[in-house]
Amino acid sequence: MRQTKRFAVVGSDARQAAAGRALARAGYTVGGVQQLPQADCILLPLPLEQPGLPLAQLLGMAKPGALALGGKVTDSARTIARAAGVELVDYFAREELILCNAIPTAEGCIGILMTERTRTLWNSAILLAGFGPVGQALGAALGAQVTVAVRRPAQRALAESFGLRAVDLARLEQAAPAFDTVVNTIPAPVLTEAVLAALRPGSLIVDLASKPGGTDFAAARRLGHR
Repeated sequence: MRQTKRFAVVGSDARQAAAGRALARAGYTVGGVQQLPQADCILLPLPLEQPGLPLAQLLGMAKPGALALGGKVTDSARTIARAAGVELVDYFAREELILCNAIPTAEGCIGILMTERTRTLWNSAILLAGFGPVGQALGAALGAQVTVAVRRPAQRALAESFGLRAVDLARLEQAAPAFDTVVNTIPAPVLTEAVLAALRPGSLIVDLASKPGGTDFAAARRLGHR
């Protein structure tokens, strides 16, 4: 009789719960942290390293040779996994997952914009920094007058093929005075104090980039932006 692989699903957000249910429906034995010592495979959250997740302690409980799957795996996490004798794979390196993940991220951003703004998104002027998968999903869905700020000419051409405006990221400060709503998707310091100072007073900034984000948050607070 074929032995069923055992999965330990670590993390409590809705994505981990949904993955656990899908694995159980597929016939795998699924448990939580308590199953780590017996698990053949360990499903870790996205991002992998976050407050309250003692990675070294968790992987130290795993049996040698187990396969661990995590999102946005760092070099320090790989070092921890090697020390524990665990193979660590980054599932967020899969292009199809990145593209599919951009859709709920974009929808969540739209929900924030609709809650925090007093005007409709339709026909509003919105500055969008970055045009990767999340930026593309947002640009297509906002229904606003979106201006995309990106560095590479090919990305600007791609944004224009979506029917959006595009500016060189190097000219972000010059473009900023036309906007009171900015969405950033670039995980680098692009919304600097100079750029923030050039925005309209009381602007709304939604930063979707990986931590620490691309916004000078302290400067944003000093300048009265949200």
